[in-house]
Amino acid sequence: MKMKHLCMTIAAFCVAGTAAAAAPKLGIVYDAGGKFDKSFNQSAYVGAERFKKETGIGYLEAQANSDTQSEQVLRGLARKKLDLIVAVGFSQSQSVQKVAKEFPSVHFVVIDGIAQGNNVNSVLFKEQEGSYLVGVAAAMASKTNKLGFIGGMDIPLIRAFACGYGQGAKATKPKVEILQNMVGTTSAAWNDPAKGGELARAQFERGADVIFAVAGGSGMGALQQAKEKGKLAIGVDSNQNYLHPGSMLTSMVKHVDNAVYTEFTEVKNGTWKPGVTYLGLKEGGVDWVVDKDNRAVVSPAMEKKVNEIKADIISGKIKVIDYRANSSCPV
Repeated sequence: MKMKHLCMTIAAFCVAGTAAAAAPKLGIVYDAGGKFDKSFNQSAYVGAERFKKETGIGYLEAQANSDTQSEQVLRGLARKKLDLIVAVGFSQSQSVQKVAKEFPSVHFVVIDGIAQGNNVNSVLFKEQEGSYLVGVAAAMASKTNKLGFIGGMDIPLIRAFACGYGQGAKATKPKVEILQNMVGTTSAAWNDPAKGGELARAQFERGADVIFAVAGGSGMGALQQAKEKGKLAIGVDSNQNYLHPGSMLTSMVKHVDNAVYTEFTEVKNGTWKPGVTYLGLKEGGVDWVVDKDNRAVVSPAMEKKVNEIKADIISGKIKVIDYRANSSCPV
């Protein structure tokens, strides 16, 4: 049944290609979180779908549940002579670098990771900038002056979120205390909502009243705990405010959707280039969210303050330290 579905997908792709002779052949590979993770991968999917809707150009998609599988999937798509393959997630970086060498005529993009190659573009985000903003919001919203941070896999990327969050919080309230826990040290840390919930509950019991969950699927448990305990939570990657309206203070979004849309568009227009692309507040790569689902918990003063600081970061007046560049955090 799965093979039949794959054949139908490829057939549909070929028909679309016939309709537009110059249309590029595109592919996207999600990591273990899957395209409906309500977070990182889903944002990538949204961007690919927006491109498809606007241009009528389809794409092949696949999911890699492990590093080994990632290499196999990428190689399989490359053999179909696609023009561009987007690999979502840092865990696919080594696979992209290896497969890109084997297929020099295929363009590759790795989202959230670095891979070398004349046919590779690495797209990275300035997570520390968006995290600084939600740290300001958290400090302003806290009544206990205790904040929580729950990371997924303990890697420099997640510590960069935590460091930015801490910088924003401390700049707003110097005496604020930040409790921090990581779900684990392997890729399983992204898919353990029970553990995420346990860590959130423990932080609430220690006095935290706002938590920032940067843990993929594990974060879902933390957000649920905030709702049950009458506390506030901050979502990540995609806008997660809608999951628990009233208990979601905001979400620190990474516009992976825009990144995928842009990469697809550049290949279509013949303007795609290899290298490294950094996306921060100025580039529209990260942001915080105020919408109908969190409007009731974001005060006018908070919104004004956060947006003022956002402008100062964009202008360079405020410089947010990137943990990955310093291997340490000032707070």
